Amino acid sequence: MLSIVDQKSGRGARFCDGLSRRDMLRIGTLSVGGLSLPRILAAEQASGRRTHKSVIMIYMCGAPGHQDMYDLKMNAPAEIRGEFKPIATTVPGIEICEHMPRLARIMDKCVPLRSVHGSPDGNHDSFICYTGRTVRNQPPGGWPSMGAVTSKLLGSVDQAVPAFVGLSPDAGHPPYGSPGLPGFLGVSHAAFRPNGASSTDIVLKDLTQARLADRRSLLTDVDRLRRDIDATRALDGMDSLTRSAFDILTSSRLAKALDVGEEPESVRERYGKGDPNRFGDGAPRNLEHFLVARRLVEAGARVVTLNFGRWDFHSDNFNGMRDTHLPQFDQGLSALIEDLHARGLDKDVAVVAWGEFGRTPLINKDAGRDHWPQVGGGLLAGGGFRTGQVIGATDRLGGEIVDRPVHFAEVLATLYRHLGIDPAEASLRDHTGRPQYLLDNPTPLPELG
Repeated sequence: MLSIVDQKSGRGARFCDGLSRRDMLRIGTLSVGGLSLPRILAAEQASGRRTHKSVIMIYMCGAPGHQDMYDLKMNAPAEIRGEFKPIATTVPGIEICEHMPRLARIMDKCVPLRSVHGSPDGNHDSFICYTGRTVRNQPPGGWPSMGAVTSKLLGSVDQAVPAFVGLSPDAGHPPYGSPGLPGFLGVSHAAFRPNGASSTDIVLKDLTQARLADRRSLLTDVDRLRRDIDATRALDGMDSLTRSAFDILTSSRLAKALDVGEEPESVRERYGKGDPNRFGDGAPRNLEHFLVARRLVEAGARVVTLNFGRWDFHSDNFNGMRDTHLPQFDQGLSALIEDLHARGLDKDVAVVAWGEFGRTPLINKDAGRDHWPQVGGGLLAGGGFRTGQVIGATDRLGGEIVDRPVHFAEVLATLYRHLGIDPAEASLRDHTGRPQYLLDNPTPLPELG
């Protein structure tokens, strides 16, 4: 729905820009994900060029066990090495878990990370994956995620497709459901979240373009009135978002990108469906989101985030990984990587899949692994990177880094560089007007070329 701010009410939960959810006068039926379009759309189009660089980030809620995926420790005692066995991949010398055979077959297109670190305390929070920073000592407004930064600095490729799209459904544990926050950049650079049945509201349906034009005129008139009496200037900057809302509603481009029904059946079967239901307090294992992400970057999105599963196996780790998570993750991620290569997008689209930390080397009494912030893992693909290699190594028990520590910020710096943003030079002003660099460590991974 198109919304006009009513500043007289002071009630209700407030957003980061101080606006209350109850401070909205709703006009019409134009909504996405239960949020008003002007709050969640990316900034105005900055370039009309079709060719662009993109990033797809898969956040693995709850942090998967690195030693059960990419860094198996067969020489460790049984209480550490666990139940899984390694299998060979297409790259000699690189082995991964037996329950990821599809990724093993395309390892020449991937880069396992075995030494990711930077999580300070082992608390569950997607924040470090999206920002490369911890939640401590944030500037006023908070650190913005990579998607928000990209929206601010690069804008949209196409006015009808937001620069930053979040396919992350809400979760019982809120950080699991975050697509990445806008921080001090404000709601105009928050993720566009076309989740669930409300995705049908981004098309006009029975509303004619003439009636939409009338509503646009009405909104403009009321906004002008509100600005005349709005001492807080809360409406400043909303014009571009409203224009983007109308651009989306008068174009089928975004709606088509979200419709996997337009794909051949063979492609849809390759990705699979997974499970669209939320797993515990985590996310669904929705394999169609991998396909939607590919369609979105083709349509013009620069950053797409999605969440997957709940990997916080403090108990029954091996049954949980074997039966519900690893096979589906293997199918969805391998389908995405293969599809990008088949469509000639492997140099334009970078993919990263990871969680917020690793798991304990020692298996606990409940057959689970607990939090281990000392080291975790992840996987990179695409981006024109030098693939078919492993970066980093841990000791015999998988508990300590012994070679090439990789900080979250280094990976984010690599992704920024891929997008065309110089992480060492680019800065943004926070709410106090102070310039802030994007990362504390802005050095991309040199191993990737």
